[in-house]
Amino acid sequence: MMIIAYPVLAAIFSAAIVLFCGPKLIPELHKLKFGQSIRQEGPKSHQAKSGTPTMGGIMIVIGITAGTMAFAHLSVEILLALLIMFGYFIIGFIDDYIKVVLKRNLGLKARQKFLAQLFIALLATYWGIHSGVLDTSLWLPILNMNINIGLLYYVLVWLVFVGTTNAINLTDGLDGLAAGSVAIASFIYALICIYLAKYDLAVFCLSCTGALVAFLKFNQHPARIFMGDTGSLALGGVISAVAVLTHTEILLIIIGGLFVIEALSVIIQVISFRCRNGKRVFLMSPLHHHFELKGWPEIKVVRNFWLTGALFGILGMAVVLLS
Repeated sequence: MMIIAYPVLAAIFSAAIVLFCGPKLIPELHKLKFGQSIRQEGPKSHQAKSGTPTMGGIMIVIGITAGTMAFAHLSVEILLALLIMFGYFIIGFIDDYIKVVLKRNLGLKARQKFLAQLFIALLATYWGIHSGVLDTSLWLPILNMNINIGLLYYVLVWLVFVGTTNAINLTDGLDGLAAGSVAIASFIYALICIYLAKYDLAVFCLSCTGALVAFLKFNQHPARIFMGDTGSLALGGVISAVAVLTHTEILLIIIGGLFVIEALSVIIQVISFRCRNGKRVFLMSPLHHHFELKGWPEIKVVRNFWLTGALFGILGMAVVLLS
């Protein structure tokens, strides 16, 4: 019973850390003028958010790390999860620093991001396989079969990392949307980890949930701080790391169904614009902006998207139990 209590304590501890950091970090970011610049082509209502401090992902990562270090054994599995999170945290931090401090709106170049993400995927997969934490098999839900895909597993891990981090990054467009959605996904993964008797990973997941619930105190509408790429990429690292370490890479498509929809809306919009002479499928992409432009209040969009994320999470949990 105490083993199961550790993830809950980790959530409370990580939340307390974030609540402690928030009032100290936000004024400092204001002083440093680390404010978010809002793109002109976005919804007009978002222009009022210009100058809101960004890079709030710093306190999220501090909270997750504190909760994990305090209540989980520092096994290879946990060290690997932290490595992946920190790898993407660094990419996001550099990207935000270039955009916010150096005033270069595009941040890191696509090639630089590609190489950094490839390096993290290769390093994590190699370390995981050679330490015995990972193997090269792919688990098929419902069928409950494992297929050995050999070296293609390296490619799969890279695709999971890139797809998840970018999808969560696209979702981070409204106050509290990404924070609440990832909190739900990490909570579902905590339940899966407990079901699989991976208690240390459950600590990692609930540390993420606790940190994000606390972060919502500062990030819910009207947001006093944004997580920035510093946070969204790190959170992508958290979710993709747990998916890989639990061998639920395919299941992540269901649990992260909301993120998949957000990413697909951008892909569909781009293809339609290029192949149909500038015609658009949505008023604006990602999808949450489409509903904003249809007249939905921001809070309504966020809450409905949270509900959608929760339904996908419950469906994913059901698939695990049925498998």
